[in-house]
Amino acid sequence: MNFNYPNGKRYIPNVTETQTKAKKPSNPSYSNRGMTLEDDLNETNEYYRQRKIAVIHKKPTPVQIVKVDYPKRSAAVIKEAYFKQASTTDYNGVYKGKYIDFEAKETANITSFPLKNFHQHQIEHMKEVVSQGGICFVILRFSKQEQVYLLLAQHLLNFWDRMKNGGRNSITKDEIEQLGTFIPLGFQPRIDYIKIIDTLFHF
Repeated sequence: MNFNYPNGKRYIPNVTETQTKAKKPSNPSYSNRGMTLEDDLNETNEYYRQRKIAVIHKKPTPVQIVKVDYPKRSAAVIKEAYFKQASTTDYNGVYKGKYIDFEAKETANITSFPLKNFHQHQIEHMKEVVSQGGICFVILRFSKQEQVYLLLAQHLLNFWDRMKNGGRNSITKDEIEQLGTFIPLGFQPRIDYIKIIDTLFHF
């Protein structure tokens, strides 16, 4: 089956990377190398769920099916589909009775985080969540430095407005360090953002 992005470009899984990961030793010092931010967060969320700490899930990416074959009357085979652009953020759920909603992004930049990584519809969604009293934030990863930060949506929205008013189109690393909270990488959980939420909201 062929999957395509909204721009028509074909989606090709990175088989070599998958095979390489499978051959890595089980030693904890190696087990997380090469993992994406999404991988780390999915493992973290599963850790929370299993221990009944929080229930947070990644929202599935919407898919538009454009071609289906029916080789048998009782079966249908999807031959071609497109990833549709998600209308909200990546993750949501509940923690201690509070609605949690966040987006996760990473960059290879060292000194700043480009705002082009976000979309207007995501910004609008975050505004709505904040206005309803939900806990909304972004998790930002500087991949080359292996550094992860939690930045509350209120700050991201201010930076977005600054860009829209003619200001810089990125958030400087200094600004993220000043207004965000550094999340040290661990083993279990890998990215313990709930611990940061506890500190910020005094749970």
